[in-house]
Amino acid sequence: MTALATPTGRYLGRWASGSPEWHAARRHRIGGSDVAAIVGLSKWQSKYSLWCEKAGLIEPDPQTDDQTRGHILEPSVANWFAYEHPEYEVVEAGTYVHVDPDRDWQLCNPDRLLLQGGRVACGLELKTDADGREWGTSGTAEIPFYYLTQVRWYMDVLGLPEWRVAVLIGRGLEFREYIILPDEADTEWMRRQAEEFQLSIAWDEMPPVDGHKATVKALHKRHPLIEPNTVYDISDEQAARWFPVLTEEKQAAAAAAAAKKDAMKVRAELLEAMGTTAHARYGRMKVARRQSKQGGTPHLVVESDLPTFPDPELQGAAAA
Repeated sequence: MTALATPTGRYLGRWASGSPEWHAARRHRIGGSDVAAIVGLSKWQSKYSLWCEKAGLIEPDPQTDDQTRGHILEPSVANWFAYEHPEYEVVEAGTYVHVDPDRDWQLCNPDRLLLQGGRVACGLELKTDADGREWGTSGTAEIPFYYLTQVRWYMDVLGLPEWRVAVLIGRGLEFREYIILPDEADTEWMRRQAEEFQLSIAWDEMPPVDGHKATVKALHKRHPLIEPNTVYDISDEQAARWFPVLTEEKQAAAAAAAAKKDAMKVRAELLEAMGTTAHARYGRMKVARRQSKQGGTPHLVVESDLPTFPDPELQGAAAA
């Protein structure tokens, strides 16, 4: 593949996502998705789990089903964008680092680059999302923060003045696109956070654990064995911090289980009362419906917004 010139990017090569070469290029560098984890905005990776990977303490997770879906659909999203924007030539990119030798730890692996007149005009990131709740109006810059950090990092590495993001949302495959511009203050802050993270690895200063699920998973990976007949003694200070939280968790789980049992009984009562009707309403407001999938057995769907109970006397009568 011919390297495409960008203002501040240096081309390394192009490898399949997840390949040994791909991982080797990333091992001692910081990419766009890494930055989201470092600043605490990633849903999939924590600062702690990323640190353990970069330090060689654990291996990266295999590709998830969501990631597989994204890679399979990526060409289709790119083709849709190209159809909507004939003014651009949409081309595959590769892996880049910053051209400054002191910043070649900044890595960029964009989905596509957009050419005009044979020159790189901006970048293109391609996404899929099951429900689109975190995506704003098409044509704005309202994208999830973990993708925003990724895109702004890419712009910083390549020196490009603009980035486009195209996404397919939901079962109906709604196409939306967004325009992201640089923010120098945000970019400088991310760069400082990434530099401090790199130094923490060099100085073997592991970040503290947090409640991210990726952190818990990393700890499981770090300690896969159980040494028989060994005991860890919890200190008074640790007990004072840990036990109230663990007790609260157990109480909340018990309350949730009780609430679920009560709710199942109420659902059964509502289904019995509805019989073969399609909808249930309170006053003029629909509160539930019976529906089936492809002619299967009907099930109850309770609307997300329920009316508050209006009459204290009726509340008392119901409780009696």
